[in-house]
Amino acid sequence: MKSPVILVWFRNDLRLHDQEPLYKALQKKAIVIPVYCFDIRQFKPTFLGFPKTNYLRANFLIESVKDLRKNLQKLGSNLVVRVGIPEVEVSQLARELQVNSVYCSQEVTQEEIEVEQKLEYNLAKHNITLKTFWTSTLFHIEDLPFPICKIPDVFTQFRKECERICPVRPTFATPTKLPALPQNIEIGEIPTLKKLGLNPPTSIHYLPKNTDHLMIWKGGESEALAHLNEYLWEKKLLHTYKETRNGLLGKKYSSKLSAWLALGCISVRYVYEQVQEYEKQIKKNESTYWLIFELIWRDYFRFIAKKYKNAIFKPHGIKPNKELKLQENTQIFQKWINGQTGIPFIDANMRELQATGFMSNRGRQNVASFLVKDLHINWIWGAMYFESQLIDYDVCSNWGNWTYVAGVGNDPRENRYFNILKQAKQYDPKGEYVKFWLPELAKLPANLVHTPYALNLQEQKQYDVILGADYPTPIVQPEKWEKDYVPSK
Repeated sequence: MKSPVILVWFRNDLRLHDQEPLYKALQKKAIVIPVYCFDIRQFKPTFLGFPKTNYLRANFLIESVKDLRKNLQKLGSNLVVRVGIPEVEVSQLARELQVNSVYCSQEVTQEEIEVEQKLEYNLAKHNITLKTFWTSTLFHIEDLPFPICKIPDVFTQFRKECERICPVRPTFATPTKLPALPQNIEIGEIPTLKKLGLNPPTSIHYLPKNTDHLMIWKGGESEALAHLNEYLWEKKLLHTYKETRNGLLGKKYSSKLSAWLALGCISVRYVYEQVQEYEKQIKKNESTYWLIFELIWRDYFRFIAKKYKNAIFKPHGIKPNKELKLQENTQIFQKWINGQTGIPFIDANMRELQATGFMSNRGRQNVASFLVKDLHINWIWGAMYFESQLIDYDVCSNWGNWTYVAGVGNDPRENRYFNILKQAKQYDPKGEYVKFWLPELAKLPANLVHTPYALNLQEQKQYDVILGADYPTPIVQPEKWEKDYVPSK
């Protein structure tokens, strides 16, 4: 009997472990053809001037695809790569190779769903089936204690019910050998940034000379697994996760798994299994639970996106707020992007994002709140910039978090507002983070580093920071934070 031919289309699941589409194809004793397609639409300029996916995020993707190809080659196969429109390229390849089926992971948001639908239509014309698999969450969609339309609009209700009822399904075994590809396949080259139309700057203005505190990100399953092993087993950092997760500076303050999770270089269920093993062998405490807690938040945003569909991309979000008045001022928005607002805590975070493609969770909440609640700029613009810049961009988490901060998402507390000065002094009390990214403020003592706008001319000269020349004057009136500020104990 002739073996079936199955094309496994990798999307945001760039790994071989816990890889259900690949596993199920191998179960069929099929000739398996692994494929990845770079969607050229994802690298085009947006109406705001920056690309939908910038060079930092694109480079992480390229590295991840290269690693996937290398790992497939080790098992006797290879990765077929195409650059174009996936619903066209994948269907054309499937026709040329006379495959029986295309297997892939299932997505939940508009652009991705449209690609699936068009691909299914193109394949059906040639009697080729498309089969999708739910691969991206800790809790499987079929195991939820409620239908998608009844997902609670408050996270705590969702979490408690899922923790009480939902099992976490075991991971699928990693293949040890793969069938060789048919000889008539053109493998295809992995594109460069230039091929994708992206031109990285020759130098990054804000990148500090001392890189000791910088996390070196490299895409791919191999790096993801090595990082998790180092974080859990070599350095045993998980047992202090809850205490350190709000850090800003350094390599150890959080798990730093988000970028690899976003591209599926590491499976969320594999992370869960490793945490369970860590609890058995090393220690079980609030911190080990808290990492799982954060992974459940990631699940929640994905299920909410499936429930509310395109609403998460609209100004009104999933919970319209008539009091939310937003403007579209490109000049102010650009100052926010470039870290030139005159508010050190905001500027430091935005410069880190521009230079590295990453920002702490604490930083993200503050810069988002500042953009929407203090600058009154359309939150959609902020979400689009994060989409372009973040190497750990996850469509559901990004847009879910922005609706949350803007007050049009899943937040039981209305009009959430961050006192930026209070946050800065609480989470960067010595100003070490600010000074790292804003060297022009390096000579300021800790009690002044977050408020350079309050310096008189003599103090500006004393500390070598002239406002309006060395560092911008603030684009908002920061005095409003002073009266509300209560020092943390």
